Amino acid sequence: MSTRDEMTPWSRDEFEARLRGLGARYHIHHPYHRMMHEGHCTPEQIRGWVINRYYYQVSIPIKDANVLANCPDPEARRLWVQRILDHDGAEGEVGGIEAWLALAEACGLDRERVASLDDVLPGVRFAVDAYVNFARRSTWQEAACSSLTELFAPEIHQQRLTGWPDHYPWIDDSGLSYFRKRLSEARRDVEHGLRVTLDHFTTRAEQEHAMSILQFKLDVLWTMLDAMWMAYVEDRPPYHSCPEASR
Repeated sequence: MSTRDEMTPWSRDEFEARLRGLGARYHIHHPYHRMMHEGHCTPEQIRGWVINRYYYQVSIPIKDANVLANCPDPEARRLWVQRILDHDGAEGEVGGIEAWLALAEACGLDRERVASLDDVLPGVRFAVDAYVNFARRSTWQEAACSSLTELFAPEIHQQRLTGWPDHYPWIDDSGLSYFRKRLSEARRDVEHGLRVTLDHFTTRAEQEHAMSILQFKLDVLWTMLDAMWMAYVEDRPPYHSCPEASR
């Protein structure tokens, strides 16, 4: 039987603090990210990360289009649609997808090869597709809640801008424009997504559901890096143990 305390909604401030507390599980703490931050990644490990993360980048506007499709609120749609423009770009403005391809080129990768998605690891595809499908099937408020990993993103972008020029001087500085751009965009997106979450999830059961949604998104990001760790650090790409396996 639930006690009264277990049924009492958290205050708005406590709810926000609990959401932010899940930052302890953000993928910034994954060993792969720690290697990147500390300057220990090889060029191939950096390139592998860029290749696979591109699949996430091109999937984000699709995820956001699903949010819009499920949202009956015109005001909310007007705010949310900016996320698609941020990634796809607009007239006279480079979007995040193009900026990521510029990063790929700065890392010595062929942009057409990266854009083909031929080298994306199956585990990364499964994780990202799970996120897109979640947004497709969920309410728009649930999908908005899942985006709150952006609460923790500015720190990771700043780490790359600060550390990569020293750790990885072979990456042309022009390729870091994506991270500069996201510093301000992520903060703006968080303000809206957090307001939606705090306003919509008001009972204790709803608040705990919101926590599980944000944990799901953290799982997606962590799982992507698990797949990359196996392939590029452990040197155990998919099917490596199969006889005469080829991709």
